[in-house]
Amino acid sequence: MSLAEELERLNEMRETGALTDADYQKAKSRLLDAPPPIPGEGGGPGSMTESQVNNWAMFIHLSQFCGYVVPLAGLVVPIILWQMKKDESPILDTHGLAVVNWILSVLVYAVICSVLILVFIGIPMLVVLGVLCLVFPIIGGIKAGNGEVWGYPLTIRFLSPREPQAS
Repeated sequence: MSLAEELERLNEMRETGALTDADYQKAKSRLLDAPPPIPGEGGGPGSMTESQVNNWAMFIHLSQFCGYVVPLAGLVVPIILWQMKKDESPILDTHGLAVVNWILSVLVYAVICSVLILVFIGIPMLVVLGVLCLVFPIIGGIKAGNGEVWGYPLTIRFLSPREPQAS
């Protein structure tokens, strides 16, 4: 994906509300300050094709379901994938941040619902949270596969995009 295409996608994300103006400026600065990729060598920023970026973003979202196979994998695998790929594309970094913020938000909501079980309102709230934990990653994965960033509703923003590093 060319620099112009990356900037256009960031601008679209800002216009749709997936990125705040401050997040947009940070991601744009990172893109503009990144060294150009060396032709023929992978691994540099911008070296992935658009479909590869979309596929990895979809994997980050859907990897939350690993927790249904191996306990705690739904917490660990998305973070590992995000950390491995975040430097390859600012879009992947944005998807990873959205997923990690959602995971942390779910943990907070689960603790609150567990406490509210004492007054019986916590049981239906846990059921709703369970349904959201099934539906939201699917929506995020579908949108990521289509090249869109979807900010999970009800997410508490614990993490925000990194500041570009000075050279």
